[in-house]
Amino acid sequence: MIRPIDRKSQPAGASRRTAIGLILGAPLLGACSGMSSLSNPFSSGPDAGPAGPPQQPQAVGTGQVKVGLVLPLSASGNAGVAALSMKNAAEMALAEFQNPNIQLLIKDDAGSAQGAQQGTQQALDEGAEIILGPLFAASVPATAQLARARGVSVIAFSTDSSVAGRGVYLLSFLPESDVNRIVEYAAGTGKKSFAALLPDNAYGNVVEAAFKQAVGRKGGRIVAFEKYGADRATAARTVAQALGGADALFIADDGDSVVTVADALTAAGANLKNIQLLGTGLWDNPRVFASPALQGGLYAAPDPSGFRSFSGRYRAKFGAEPVRTATLAYDAVALVAALARTQGGQRFSPEVLTNPSGFAGIDGLFRFRADGSNERGLAVMKVTTGGGTPVAGSPKSFGA
Repeated sequence: MIRPIDRKSQPAGASRRTAIGLILGAPLLGACSGMSSLSNPFSSGPDAGPAGPPQQPQAVGTGQVKVGLVLPLSASGNAGVAALSMKNAAEMALAEFQNPNIQLLIKDDAGSAQGAQQGTQQALDEGAEIILGPLFAASVPATAQLARARGVSVIAFSTDSSVAGRGVYLLSFLPESDVNRIVEYAAGTGKKSFAALLPDNAYGNVVEAAFKQAVGRKGGRIVAFEKYGADRATAARTVAQALGGADALFIADDGDSVVTVADALTAAGANLKNIQLLGTGLWDNPRVFASPALQGGLYAAPDPSGFRSFSGRYRAKFGAEPVRTATLAYDAVALVAALARTQGGQRFSPEVLTNPSGFAGIDGLFRFRADGSNERGLAVMKVTTGGGTPVAGSPKSFGA
């Protein structure tokens, strides 16, 4: 039976894994080929440039439970590419779920708040019981306002926690989860004194707050902390001089920038082989794996086996590689299909969506918090020239 995870009743071993794998109606996730890296998640909207022609609304599936899916299908650049891949993944989830009782109402928001408002209104008028999307933070409030007025929950794909809450839940890769996992792991291996170098931008601000809280929770101390803009050298010199008192150095930025920061630290006299390097899921990048200075560094990320399996099935169905965020749309559709089958009239209520035991998806365990943010069960990966290698698996259940 497809159901949320029940820590108390799950048997151990293979039967438990089978139950977890069925929660979202997805096949158990083995290893296939194909991998993409996570990009910096703090994009506020689509790339500048001409948008494509508006995509016509589409209904997929014949189930009785109507589900809105709002994506920037006609947006310019990478946003439109990501939206198409996420739409494909949503349809794939519907096809792989056994007899789903849902119908997807797919709406194009063109990457704008106005488009999100129009698409959401259409979906609600057509009877949508829950809205999946939008992708961009700037579009979420427009969708949320309309959905709240109807008492309808929203599962958005934004990585900006400030747009969550009051019926809006974020199914995305939030940097807070990465930070908590890697700091807890480092503390568990005896690291007590931390240094950090972060970008002076929106992503860096979120990571800074999470990092300081996580280190404090573990009774650690921060011996050096600097943020940088275009000039990384000054901050790198300051941190390099303080590394003698640190057990671990946390660098959180996208792959290209992490390599540049590591090179700046080395130029400032730091011997990065003498300290444990820590990072976030943005380290899952070929540039990082190729950097001599970052070898042996640890970062938190979803277990890659799930995405490899998903990519193989996606490739076979669509003849192309999925974007990394395609799994979010897959998991969202599989989740609502599972809840529609098992949870009756309360299927999309806050009580059901915030089940503390969580759900299992392509990228492992996740659960929604009451404030609309999410928590993920992440693996700890080690940087090697051959890619990321797991050193600690993702958890099979959440703690209390």
